[in-house]
Amino acid sequence: MEAAARAGRRLQGRRLLVTGGSRGIGRGIVLAAARAGADVVTCYRTPGPAVASLEQELARTPGKHQVLRADAADAADVDRLVAECEASGDGLHAVVNNAGAFRPTPYADLGDADWAATLQGNLTAAHLVTRRALPLLDTGSSVVNIGSTVAFLGMAGGVHYTAVKAALVGMTRSLARELGPRGIRVNTVSPGRIATEALDDMPEADAERERRMFSSFTALGRLGTVDDIARTVLFLVSDHAAYVTGQNIHVDGCV
Repeated sequence: MEAAARAGRRLQGRRLLVTGGSRGIGRGIVLAAARAGADVVTCYRTPGPAVASLEQELARTPGKHQVLRADAADAADVDRLVAECEASGDGLHAVVNNAGAFRPTPYADLGDADWAATLQGNLTAAHLVTRRALPLLDTGSSVVNIGSTVAFLGMAGGVHYTAVKAALVGMTRSLARELGPRGIRVNTVSPGRIATEALDDMPEADAERERRMFSSFTALGRLGTVDDIARTVLFLVSDHAAYVTGQNIHVDGCV
């Protein structure tokens, strides 16, 4: 993540809203953006050690950062979250829709509730946050949606997740066309298999087996890192990407 801050894409004076920032890819984006000079607002759904440690890291990083409790899939929570951003009067330079999760389920066992929860948590959440934050975005700002390469590859046991991530790509493309005249760019970043703390939480033998297996699928022979994703997001929200919009950028080591 330090590398992202040294990459020449300084974000001094910019303000980012990153949803789901306490763990994994979201956490990597939050810390990389803060270290690159941005003021970062992020949210989490469930309190815990990850939230506390993020608050501590951000407190040691120059800038005005906020870590707020809000569920990006809940309209009332999103209203409150964006109202906090609005209260400062500084507007937003970027929104990163990272929040989302799913539970692998064979299609034959996929119930209506699981389908609806996956839609709400991954696609509707991005819609709620983007629509509510839109008045705070101005010319030169951007929206980055975190997708997944499963939208291209497919995944057994993940029909519901694949469907919503594919829909996110279509949403991105259409929003890019609609918001382009206002000078607002919209892109998707689609990670492949990324090494996060979820692997560290597994038994060591299982984690090593997964690392070897998924590394073998990529042209680069390794798993991605949260820094790989964070660098791409920082590029997209910077002036270096001023003519990049409507794109779905795969960061997957070529699977």
